Amino acid sequence: MTPALAEPNQRTLGGVASVSGSGLFSGEPVTVTIKPADAEEGFVFVRTDLAGAPTVPARVEHVVPSPRRTTLKRGEAIAETVEHCLSALAGLGIDNAIIELSAREAPAGDGSASPFVEAIQRVGLVEQDSPRRPVIVTEPITVREGDAMVAALPNGGPGMDLMYDLNYGEDAPIGRQTHAFTLDPASYVDRIAPARTYAMFEEAQLMRANGMFAHLSPSDMLVIGQAGPIDNSFRFDDEPARHKLLDLLGDLTLVGRPVNARVIASKSGHALNHELARRILALAQIHDATEMVTRAEPAMDTKQVLRLLPHRYPMVLVDRVLEIEGDRRAIGVKNVSVNEPFFQGHYPGLPIMPGVLIVEAMSQLAGLMLSQKLERTGKVAVLLSLDKVKLRKSVTPGDQLVLQAEAVRATNRFGDVCCRAFVSGQLVAEAQIKFMMVDAEQD
Repeated sequence: MTPALAEPNQRTLGGVASVSGSGLFSGEPVTVTIKPADAEEGFVFVRTDLAGAPTVPARVEHVVPSPRRTTLKRGEAIAETVEHCLSALAGLGIDNAIIELSAREAPAGDGSASPFVEAIQRVGLVEQDSPRRPVIVTEPITVREGDAMVAALPNGGPGMDLMYDLNYGEDAPIGRQTHAFTLDPASYVDRIAPARTYAMFEEAQLMRANGMFAHLSPSDMLVIGQAGPIDNSFRFDDEPARHKLLDLLGDLTLVGRPVNARVIASKSGHALNHELARRILALAQIHDATEMVTRAEPAMDTKQVLRLLPHRYPMVLVDRVLEIEGDRRAIGVKNVSVNEPFFQGHYPGLPIMPGVLIVEAMSQLAGLMLSQKLERTGKVAVLLSLDKVKLRKSVTPGDQLVLQAEAVRATNRFGDVCCRAFVSGQLVAEAQIKFMMVDAEQD
């Protein structure tokens, strides 16, 4: 999973595009204004209705759980039901845009991406000086929950191929549908963008009883009963499967870079899409960090690590920190030498790094990351609990252990951190680790 060579340049809008309407869930009137952005900016939402116009980048780390939609949150900035707008941008081959919202939820339009596509097409696109930096999937990544699944597989070439298998069962109003397409603007505009969001009649009734969608009638959205759409008609025989692909593409923009892969989904929704985006992003960051080992100055060298860690030989398990973003994210390295003292007994003739020490290495990187906040200066991160620990592959002499820590939640006294460890881009261990910050010197 490495940046591709000789990629086309990034693109942004040639002018300002605007779409107005009401939010699908909130019913609030809203205008989205999509503006050109600088290269490497990505997609950034701006809440122009709030004081200071706070922003939230369209990145998977800002996703908050919301049923049946994609919602982003950073501080006071919330951008809700953004998947159709993001899908339109990706479908047209756009890399950078500022997306201003006059309320928290993007306009629903007719439930498809076409209103956004048409507004953008009116202002056109411009090429920028920087080349695209896609993430190239070189090994299978699969996310499952029950019988739902979404996977990213190597596709052996540029671009993205997508396929969705929709199957609600034999008695459902919608029969089994499968649709696949290769992402390019023409195919997207004709085959995917017009596909509308939908709900089964029973679902729509339940949501209406809970006070949702009071501003809509069946003719305003695709409500499917046993005899087909109610007061409406399908635009395509397999419109629901196509809309699932629309949503999937929008959710995968949250990786923050184009993805070169074959993406296959079955019965999946936004939550699984988001998890796949997280996995792709995590591996991309590790590959980038691995390249960085030989071509960049570390964020912390060994001396700086030792100033912050209380550990000493033989328990210092972070050699250097390659990249660190405050107390939010860090990437570090542990070079595993045959001279490690634990190899003498674990195991003679078959040296394998103990899994508990891989977890300890991840914990030390997390402690270094948490120590970056001024309020925690002079404190040590003491492990409280481990959850979701998985040891996936042996680590042996000569391996370079690339460690990643991402804060789930951090206060002045506690930290909750998601940690992963990789060797040659392959995930070897992961854990969710909770810490308590204590004074470094205690009687």
